[in-house]
Amino acid sequence: MRPAWCYLNGMRRVLLLLVVAVAGAGCGSKAEPATSNTTPPEPPTAEPAGEPAAPAPAASAADLAPTLDIPLELHKLRNGLRVVLSRDPSAPIATVAVYYGIGFRVEPKERTGFAHLFEHMMFQGSSNLGKMEFITLVNANGGVVNGSTRFDFTNYYETIPSHVLETMLWAEADRMRGLAVTDENLTNQKGVVSNEVRVNVLNRPYGGFPWLSMPQVANTNWYNAHNFYGDLTDIESSKLDEVQQFFKTYYVPANAVLTVVGDIDPAATLQWIEKYFGDIPGGTRPALPDLTEPPQTKERRQSQTDKQADRPAMAVAWHMPDRGTPEFWAMAWVFQILAAGRDSWLHQSLVQQHGYTGGVDGDINALGNQFNYRGPMLFEVSLFHDAGTSTDTILAAMDQEIAKLAAAPIDADTFARTRVKVRSAFYDLVDDTFGRADLLAATTLFDDDPGKVNQIEGQLMRVTPQQIQATARQFLRKENRTVLTVVPGKPAPPAPPTPPAPTGKGAK
Repeated sequence: MRPAWCYLNGMRRVLLLLVVAVAGAGCGSKAEPATSNTTPPEPPTAEPAGEPAAPAPAASAADLAPTLDIPLELHKLRNGLRVVLSRDPSAPIATVAVYYGIGFRVEPKERTGFAHLFEHMMFQGSSNLGKMEFITLVNANGGVVNGSTRFDFTNYYETIPSHVLETMLWAEADRMRGLAVTDENLTNQKGVVSNEVRVNVLNRPYGGFPWLSMPQVANTNWYNAHNFYGDLTDIESSKLDEVQQFFKTYYVPANAVLTVVGDIDPAATLQWIEKYFGDIPGGTRPALPDLTEPPQTKERRQSQTDKQADRPAMAVAWHMPDRGTPEFWAMAWVFQILAAGRDSWLHQSLVQQHGYTGGVDGDINALGNQFNYRGPMLFEVSLFHDAGTSTDTILAAMDQEIAKLAAAPIDADTFARTRVKVRSAFYDLVDDTFGRADLLAATTLFDDDPGKVNQIEGQLMRVTPQQIQATARQFLRKENRTVLTVVPGKPAPPAPPTPPAPTGKGAK
């Protein structure tokens, strides 16, 4: 488990993080190191007039030693359901999370949007709970509930007072066992999802940019490159027997992981799980389609006109290294250096130095985090800018920062600061019961090994400045990137009027 001081909040935690940062032992605060917001940082290599920048020293064993040790138990029921239990008595709450191995990528061809449609169907009632009664049950017991569709899974989760845990396990088992997949519910949810697509994508400025649009441009394998939200024709033409078969194929114990994290008695919790889930027919874990993304050999560019938008926008994406490789871990550092926070090189260059944009957004896995996906992934950077600044101008400034990263290992100060940011970002992911449940469920679903969560910090801390340089050089090449631009279809808003010159007493 984390040291006790990691549970401190507010300014006490920020101040303590700054002290511990000297020894390289952050705990997950979002606090960023103090940097100037008016001038760009010095480049990582020395200016000709000075001495070479000091290389980052080799980190000591104490610096690199992981401090995270999540207690966990992995069980597998006879029907194939994988169960992960993790006790955390720090607060009288528990999170129940059920992850099914069906995400945007895996949905059938010509039935785009089915994964998302079924996320909605799971709240429409089951054998013993009527429509929306699952949500009512959670809320009435002081809990919160939600679900989401991601690239490689669909999840359903609730955080509740731990004394009602058995009730929530019964409710989750009830909809896994007997979801109400009826014609009435399907018709209703087809309309809901279709309206959601219209509201969030078709009729909204920059709708789906870049999380929805970029994969369709940067990838070539249909499973990675189709419209994840769903084409309206596919959603509206779906038939009841197709949806029922979808449930029988993907929503079975053999294709699911159940994770319970919080103030629990693991032995009693496992007994309840066996009681309510144990006799559900297991089914068969569906085989994954080929998700391989062919290597990109030249830069791709695409422009899209958005009739609702009034300012240009652009996004740049690079294909990520394979999950779990040394370069994969190094990319966490590359992301923090280039695109995370106000001290990032791209923010300092594009915002502070050149004034091309008011902010730079970046991510690895736009629908989650770097550690909860399985298939091919993109490292993305996006921004909005004025019409007077061209895409090539902005790209040239970005290329200057990337070239610095690829030219030489980062200096000692940058390395130390980034190490704190990398460790802090990871601890943010596991700071609450849901964050831990998410990573435990994902690693179990993908690797059958929730213990990998306790290895993440160690993998991140083993990254060296030389690996960061080599990874940037290999993966941030122009040939490996895609540039997507949004051309506004509406005129830019008028500039604010110039205030009148002062008059009267004191006017000059």
